[in-house]
Amino acid sequence: MEDDSYSKLCAYENLEKAFRKARKGKTLKRYVIDFEKNLKENLLRLQSELLLQIYRPQPLETFILRDPKTRKISKADFRDRVIHHALCNIIEPMLEKEFIYDSFANRKGKGTLGAIKRFDVFKRKVSKNNTRACYVLKADVRHYFDTVDHAILLSILRRKIRDERVLWLVNLILGNHKSPEEGKGMPLGNLTSQFLANVYLNELDQHVKHILKARYYIRYVDDFVILSSSVEELKTYKEKINAFLHEKLALELHPDKSDILLLRQGIGFLGFRIFYHHRLIKQKNLRHFEKKFKEWKSLLGGRFEGRGCRETARLACVCSQCEHLLLSPEPFENVQPAFSPSA
Repeated sequence: MEDDSYSKLCAYENLEKAFRKARKGKTLKRYVIDFEKNLKENLLRLQSELLLQIYRPQPLETFILRDPKTRKISKADFRDRVIHHALCNIIEPMLEKEFIYDSFANRKGKGTLGAIKRFDVFKRKVSKNNTRACYVLKADVRHYFDTVDHAILLSILRRKIRDERVLWLVNLILGNHKSPEEGKGMPLGNLTSQFLANVYLNELDQHVKHILKARYYIRYVDDFVILSSSVEELKTYKEKINAFLHEKLALELHPDKSDILLLRQGIGFLGFRIFYHHRLIKQKNLRHFEKKFKEWKSLLGGRFEGRGCRETARLACVCSQCEHLLLSPEPFENVQPAFSPSA
């Protein structure tokens, strides 16, 4: 059956929907206001460029963000962000249904809260309610966004997307990122990078769940954990996963960030150090919040007078770094700061 995805992508209604998504939270930005002044004209121009396949993205604007990790972020021009949303509007429904349940990054209804809750379920099952040892393979894909292979990614997409014009657009967006090695890498900060990162590592997810038969596996972007009562089983998983990544996806596990750990020693995952009965917020996240809090305090004047900065940071960090906990009826249950607050 002929795939007409590209025509749907280029439809004015889809571009208008994409604009609204790209604008969300940025309505007061000058570039958004300027684009919206002549909205119909701008969208029709984008539509024409796409239909004629003469669309070319603007060079990415790059900057360094320390939050608290040092990361190189690439910012796309606003009109290109509209295109990114238009693309994802079409391909996301086609591809996300193939994702496993336990992939938690950049997905509606998932996120860090879901991953932490799932970890809690798994640790109780594997440890039989803390009556036996629970081990965790905690692993990280080395330099993931810098090493995604464009040709492999396009071959994965081609299995589900038959319209070559959609693949042309994906390739154009990928090629707009200038990396040290041609044909590799995706920019941090782009909507398309977030989604395609899940598409690429869905290959690993399928292998782990259906070939290796690992029951207690959770992935969040390029970080993943597997829980088991057997160290030997986790060693086998680690070896086979690294071989799969190398052979099929041109990736590898980070040698310094892929270890088998005992749960009772604490597992660092998604900003927490997780134990059986409680979690600790990592010190670096507390320090990062305290810095931000002092900036807010200076902007807001004396509104926080009478509260110690560290005391307030201890509570507010839970809301800021782990804002998902606010969705829980008891947001601070089983969450502790990774330090002893002063009296």
